[in-house]
Parts: sequence; C-alpha cells; structure tokens
Amino acid sequence: MTPGPPFVVVGASLAGLRAVEGARAAGYGGPITLIGAESHLPYDRPPLSKAFLQSDAPVPVLRDEAFLRDELGVDLLLGAPAERLDPDADIVWVDGKPVPFGTLVIATGATPRIPPTWASIPGVTTLRELDDAHALRAALEKKARTVIVGAGFIGSEVASAARHRGCEVTVVEAEPAPLARAVGAEMAPALAAIHLRNGTDLRLSATVAAVHGSGQVEAVELADGSLLPADLVVVGIGATPTTGWLAGSGVALNAHDHGILCNSYLATSRPGVYAAGDVAHWPNAIMDQGLTRLENWTNAAAQGGAAARNALQPGLQEPYETVPYVWSDWYDTRVQLVGHPSSDEARIVSGGMNGPRLVVLYRSGERLAGAFTLNEPAKIMKYRRLIHRRGTWQEALDLFSPR
Repeated sequence: MTPGPPFVVVGASLAGLRAVEGARAAGYGGPITLIGAESHLPYDRPPLSKAFLQSDAPVPVLRDEAFLRDELGVDLLLGAPAERLDPDADIVWVDGKPVPFGTLVIATGATPRIPPTWASIPGVTTLRELDDAHALRAALEKKARTVIVGAGFIGSEVASAARHRGCEVTVVEAEPAPLARAVGAEMAPALAAIHLRNGTDLRLSATVAAVHGSGQVEAVELADGSLLPADLVVVGIGATPTTGWLAGSGVALNAHDHGILCNSYLATSRPGVYAAGDVAHWPNAIMDQGLTRLENWTNAAAQGGAAARNALQPGLQEPYETVPYVWSDWYDTRVQLVGHPSSDEARIVSGGMNGPRLVVLYRSGERLAGAFTLNEPAKIMKYRRLIHRRGTWQEALDLFSPR
C-alpha cells in the first residue's frame, strides 16, 4: 500500500463504510478515521424496518470491530457527531477535539423530519437509527395500536411489520395514493391495494391536525375531525440531509434541502472534500435529470466507494453514474423501482393493478426511463440493465414479449 495523508470519513453509515473499504481497495495505506454520531458499529439500515421489526432478528452489523480495526486499520470515533468543519484548516471538530485530514468524505446521511411538538410526546417516533428500531420492536411486541403518518417506503414497511405482529394499523397519507410521485399518480393505486388487502386502515388525502397525549401518546386527530386511538405513532414524512455542522465551512449546499452540491466525481466545492450517500447532490448523467440526490441502499453502497476512489486517485477519477434502484417488502409483496417515472407514457405490460404481480414501464421519448414491478424480481434487474445501456422503448417492450 502507498502511504498518504490522513483519510477521514464522517458518517459511520453504509456509504461511510464503503468509503473506508474503497480507500483500502484503491491501495491507500495511510491512517483512516471513521467518525460516527451513534455509538454503534456500522449496521445495515433496511432490515430495521423489515425483518428486525417482524422477528427477533439480530442487529444487522456490517463489519465487526475486529475487522475494522485489524483488517482495515480504522481508528473508530463513535458516539459523537462531527460538530463543525474548520473553514480555515483541514480539521473536523468532534466532541471538542480536532481531527485533521488530508482527504475527507462526508457521508452523514439524512435526518427524519418530525414536527417538534409531536417529537416531545412519548410514543411518537421516527425510524432511522438502531435505537429507534429497538423501541419500535418492543412496542409492536406488545400489540401497540399503531398510527403511521406517511405511506412511503418506511411507513409502509413499518405497517407491514406491525400487521405481521398482529397490531391494529392505520396509515395516514396526504397524497391520493402511496408513492404517487415515485410511481406516478396512475399507478400508485396498485400500492394502496396492497395495504387494503392486508387489513391496514389506509386514510388517503388526509392530514394530521394534532397528536394528543402527555405522558404517552393517546390519539392522532385528522383535519376532518377523525380521532385515531394510538399507543404508537411512527412518522415517515421524509428526511433532510444532515449538514447543519457544515455551516460556514466552505462546502456549498443546495438551497432547497441543504444537501451537499457535488460535481460528477462527487467532489464538493471545497478542495479535498467529497460526499456520498443520502447527503449528496450530483449530476447523474445516465438519467439526464440534472442534479440528483438519492436516499437508497444501492446508491449509498456504490457511491461511498466511488467517492473514496476519486478522492484518493485524482488522476484516475471517473464520473459516478447509476440507475436508481429501490426495493421494499410490503407484507407478502416485493415492490421494486428502477430509473424514474416519466410523464411521456406509463404502460402496464404484465399483470394488473389489483393483482399480486405487476410490471409497469415508463417512456421518455424513445428511451426506457424506468420500471415499477410487484413480485417480479427477475424482470426488474433486466430493465435496470437496459436503462443503463440507454436502451430503447421498443427494446423494453420486446424484452419479455412472447417469441
């Protein structure tokens, strides 16, 4: 390995871990420091809203401490978040102490949104961290009456786990159907049907007026006056990039959501500083959409390594491109999305809106832009590969047509 200046990663997440592994794989032999706000070792987040809630599954740790320290040679600074990035020196401040760096990858992820008045009520929570998942699992084991605000991926997965545990579940969604922006308004009712088939009370085009309770949450009041009794309220209304600690650092942020602005190599506006995962906006050329920020496992896993390689091998930098891919388990249904929904055309090519299987294709001009499937795992990855090589709409229609 070639020695080098200190390589520091802020964010002991999947993206952060992949940045560490990518640095070593690229031949970097210098010191590496991994900074994490949580006291836990890097763990896999998707199981927290799936198998971990439904059963007594163990904590999904990605790498144990011995591997990190002995095999990867990482200095772990866990249990304290980065406080600030020095605007005049290459220093990250953590718990009042300076951590100098030669190269920095920021992988601090995103923080769930929740109104402060709700967050102050015991029994009202989000699901992002391992401690959240432990508390949720304990509540579901007691058959808590569960109200979920938001029918996106996290909310729907928690609903699935709660029904698996035998809980009464109500999902409140402000849009006319779940994930309407992700799959298109015409196709979103297929997702609503999954909830209804599995006994979940789904309240669509509904907003929360208040959450009631003092020592413990008691009920959720909707704007139409409906009162939903609740022992547990899970809020899944999106997340905001965790970048407050970068104020005044010289790292440019997106004006809308304060995510980090990057170029195609994942470099930020500050020399030697790169970003990866939920926190990063970058021009994803393969999708022709301008700046993109993705909150999913697949992107975090690939982008962390790409950021490290580009940061440490400036003469070998490669633009980072990816076809977005998201998967989710709702009850007995595997929901998968690749690419993005296009307004040009959305066509059902297999299955039906109320059935167990469905394949929807999205057209942008003469290209395949995206695909949405229910219980078709073999097909979705072929569509993803087709989008990656910029395949045509006709190729997509022909892919599974009878010979």
